[in-house]
Amino acid sequence: MSNTDVRAQQSRLVDMPVVRVRYYGRWFAGALILLVLAAMVRSAVTNPRFQWQVVWDYLFDASILSGLYNTLWLTVVAMFIGVTLGTVVAVMRSSKNPVLSQSAAAYAWAFRGTPLLVQLIFWYNIAALYPVIEIGIPFGPTFASLDANTYITVYVAAALGLGLNEAAYMSEIVRSGLNAVHPGQREAAEALGMSSRRILVRIILPQAMRVIIPPTGNQLIGMLKTTSVVSVIALQELLYSAQLIYSTTFQTIPLLIVASLWYLLITTVLSIGQHYLERHFGRSDLASTRSTAIDEESDDDDHK
Repeated sequence: MSNTDVRAQQSRLVDMPVVRVRYYGRWFAGALILLVLAAMVRSAVTNPRFQWQVVWDYLFDASILSGLYNTLWLTVVAMFIGVTLGTVVAVMRSSKNPVLSQSAAAYAWAFRGTPLLVQLIFWYNIAALYPVIEIGIPFGPTFASLDANTYITVYVAAALGLGLNEAAYMSEIVRSGLNAVHPGQREAAEALGMSSRRILVRIILPQAMRVIIPPTGNQLIGMLKTTSVVSVIALQELLYSAQLIYSTTFQTIPLLIVASLWYLLITTVLSIGQHYLERHFGRSDLASTRSTAIDEESDDDDHK
């Protein structure tokens, strides 16, 4: 095709009218959803059975705030145990040592294969199996002996139950992140003489974080709500505090709304933090995309 034909074709394309595509289905779906939302808001505002005044009265009640505090610290402690131990278990699963890898696999199998509720009750009643907890070398000397009834309190049992269970799930998340890093990265680092520990900390983990962060954020939000299970061992967290109040006042719906509002607020804050973390660890992808686009533009200019 000659240059004259190309110019003529481009001229015809420029002269063609631009017609906007009308998405009638999207407009209808959007209008329908807005109508349903408006109906729900109107019902919630005008229905006196929601008892919004009771909700505001109990929103900052001392008992509710105490339960909220227990929920927050338990979430932080359980996730700290889960992320730390889960990373160790994931590294063990990736080890070439069969004893380490199989031990890590057995840990994940045991804690993911039994209900969390059972694990919580087990840790709460651990003194029935081990009245005295001995710390020392297996088949060797004992350095310290602890009374289980004294040291395994309801708070310790809740943290152990949630944290050890979370570690089993976090180990799979971290392992998937480690496996997502190309093996050539490790081979190149080994060729430069870097140690295995330094390769893991400086090369593998920073790249794996892009894969690890999103599901870890979901686990954190899930843990916030999973803490409600500890009410089975009489630990007064947010939901249990609301239950104690409405068991005496019989104002079930308003107190459940109070607990839901606090859960929604904290979940929103955690989601915003997760967004910024993902953006931070995704900067390398963005820089790579921009670099590729610049290279392609320069290639096009060279061809012209």
